[in-house]
Amino acid sequence: MNLAYTMAPGRGDTDLILFNLAKVLAARGLRCCGTVQINSERADTGPCDMDVQVLPDGPVLRISQNLGRSARGCRLDPAALETAVGLVSASLDRGADVLIVNKFGKHEAEGRGFRTVIAEALANGIPVLVGINALNLAAFEAFAEGLATCLPPDNDALETWAVHMTGSTMATA
Repeated sequence: MNLAYTMAPGRGDTDLILFNLAKVLAARGLRCCGTVQINSERADTGPCDMDVQVLPDGPVLRISQNLGRSARGCRLDPAALETAVGLVSASLDRGADVLIVNKFGKHEAEGRGFRTVIAEALANGIPVLVGINALNLAAFEAFAEGLATCLPPDNDALETWAVHMTGSTMATA
């Protein structure tokens, strides 16, 4: 199975790595589909705003809700996430060389979010790279049934995997 995941130790590090990888792969001519997360610090020092860009050139969607500075609950906007899922699914139907999903999160762990899109890509032979955090690792491993490859959070390693999985013979950009 062409399924891999990566985890970076710092807050927002996985997001940045996948964002940069998508740019590198696109520059190589690969058709990237999926989402990359862009975190923006807020002037009021509250939690960052979370946006996702739909690949390859789709919209940027705000997936976080502003629940106030004292809020402790999940800030994810499920409607915005499902909008992103729908856009990615439509993009995947038009063809892709690789699917990048910024995070296998709580919604995916519960059977929602990008879970169906990931399965669809794999069924069609499209390699999938997923960002993950320790909180959702066990759920991801259950979903992957032991068939996912853990990749280091290293740009070169991720690019090498993606290029190998896609069969790309293009020279490095």
